[in-house]
Amino acid sequence: PPMARLTVNNQPVQYRLEDDTPLLWALRDGANLTGTKYGCGTGECGACMVIVDGQAMPSCTLLLGEAEGRNITTIEGLSSDRSHPVQQALVAEQAIQCGFCTPGIVMAAAALLTANANPADEDIAKAITNICRCGVYPRLIRAIQRAARVMRGEETISAAPPPAITAPGA
Repeated sequence: PPMARLTVNNQPVQYRLEDDTPLLWALRDGANLTGTKYGCGTGECGACMVIVDGQAMPSCTLLLGEAEGRNITTIEGLSSDRSHPVQQALVAEQAIQCGFCTPGIVMAAAALLTANANPADEDIAKAITNICRCGVYPRLIRAIQRAARVMRGEETISAAPPPAITAPGA
């Protein structure tokens, strides 16, 4: 098979998979990065959202050949100890229920806040198109606004990562 070379979570990676393999399966099955979830397979639900060259994209519709040479960040690469402001704010605002859609939402929100440090509620609604069957949307808006304040240095969150979560090598 061909060899796709890309950067995943700041590490150079080579995949010996067919170019038409969805990036989602290369990440999950080829690299054991299972935080990226399979939802719809058509790029509509957002469960598989990753950041590609700074932009949130569904990994189920991006083919490995199209990802060649690109910089991919998954939920595992966003922060190894769940300390990213978006993750902390989601916990603090209780904007998580089952957690299945959460990694995709976190990635979409992180990309939004990198591009727009002070988004209006409408900006958040436009950028976070992820489907959440638990319906956390009102709390999600509050959490992303709170994460934006943290990232701007206007607020801190004293929430700790869940128990038994330690960074690799810690």
